[in-house]
Amino acid sequence: MPDLAPDPVGPLPVDLCGGLPDRGLPADALMSALDALRGRDARWREGTTFAYCYDPGPEVEAIGKAAYMAFLGENALDPLAFPSLLELENALVGIGARHLGGGADVAGNFTTGGTESITLALKTARDHARARGREGRLNVVVPETAHAAFHKAARLLDLEARVAPVDGRTWRAVAADLEPLIDGGTVLLVASAPSYGIGVIDDVPGIAALAQSRGLLCHVDACVGGWLLPLWRALGEPVPPFDFSVPGVSSLSVDLHKYAFCPKGASLILYRDPGLRAHQITSVSDWLGYTVINPTLLSTRSGGPLAGAWATLHALGREGYLDIARRTLEGTRALVAGLQALPPLRVEGPPDFCLVAASAPRPSEGGVSLFHVVDEMKARGWTLQAQLGRGAHRETLHASLTPATAARVPELLRDLREALRAAADLPDPTPDPGLVAALAGQPAAALGPELIDALLSSFGGGGGLPERLAPISALLNELPAAHADRLFTLFFNRLNHRAPGDDLLARLQAAGGADAR
Repeated sequence: MPDLAPDPVGPLPVDLCGGLPDRGLPADALMSALDALRGRDARWREGTTFAYCYDPGPEVEAIGKAAYMAFLGENALDPLAFPSLLELENALVGIGARHLGGGADVAGNFTTGGTESITLALKTARDHARARGREGRLNVVVPETAHAAFHKAARLLDLEARVAPVDGRTWRAVAADLEPLIDGGTVLLVASAPSYGIGVIDDVPGIAALAQSRGLLCHVDACVGGWLLPLWRALGEPVPPFDFSVPGVSSLSVDLHKYAFCPKGASLILYRDPGLRAHQITSVSDWLGYTVINPTLLSTRSGGPLAGAWATLHALGREGYLDIARRTLEGTRALVAGLQALPPLRVEGPPDFCLVAASAPRPSEGGVSLFHVVDEMKARGWTLQAQLGRGAHRETLHASLTPATAARVPELLRDLREALRAAADLPDPTPDPGLVAALAGQPAAALGPELIDALLSSFGGGGGLPERLAPISALLNELPAAHADRLFTLFFNRLNHRAPGDDLLARLQAAGGADAR
């Protein structure tokens, strides 16, 4: 369950939902309102947020912000009008290509994030297949550990995402997992370097070789690991091959706003050659306006993220990134060793990267609810992720290491030991089987918005989020994925569409509890 119950602060100095003011407000009032809003957010600069944000330190952050703001108003829609942005984009693509084992022929684009990069890779595979006469509904084959962005992109592009199960001991997708799902409509095989949920790198050489043998494209999702993994290899870590040095890899995605620590809105989609990348481009001249030529999903694109990314990469340089890689690697080793020494936790994988997941027996098996553990850690000032279990795979506790969070691993482990003890004394949050059966027994689409408030109230939230999310997470964990997705959709629709006078946001804020930090 997402962390949507931030710490309460005082009333905002500006009415956010009251519509436009009659007169413009002074800058100090506006900035005060924004500061108050941000005061409710996760304190990621303190090294306690093991998800969502990647802290480069104040000096590098300041450089990225300055460059970002200097190019905020420039528009990459037309590279002829803003050649500076074309130069920056080409420079970033070239840096990424060399960093990931590619040669001079590698082509690509700068995008807003991993989801856009992945969507473009699927569009390219679809249009590449259609250009070769493939008809009907096409499909992509993805391991079950692949990022949710592949499913989102497949839905947007009317592709079928065929999901291949993986070994729950190693969590590493291999060619034999994907091969049975390939047929005449398959256009793309997918591998992860690493998978987000467990941090394990798939058998990229094997999957890419299978793609080559079947005349298919192969995309490697290196969004989270692609920048840091080559640096770990340079430090002597045995990183499995995953990049353009592997024959058969046709495209790669790598996020610069993750472990390259650039301002958010920064990713790269890279292709082995320009001919393949041409299928990514959309050109529309059949309308009564200027010809639209978009290499990415967006038309208007601010130059801010481009400049911020370029400045950050050059501010850190290879030595700076090697230092980041070294500290992150050391922190990962310390966290893995520490978790292995905390029964009943079990580190999954083991991970090939600084994404660490741990499982545990459930209370009914003499273990502990990881959903309770996440609540207990939040009460102690830490942000960790609880990942739902699916199929034969159990729920896990997830942490993303950065240099900022790696420095606080000893404190995290100390508080985690306390949280495990406290969680073990709490009632099992597993829902009543009758409730699960009643919800799962009807079509997911039949679940209506009135169910959200009823469920939240029953868990002590009074219609908003309760202080502890373990009962809600445990319910979602037991429901079929389609029913859990429906409840998530209804809840987020409720968050973003509030009637006048609706105090849901206030109740969400009030549910955060006291500031334990």
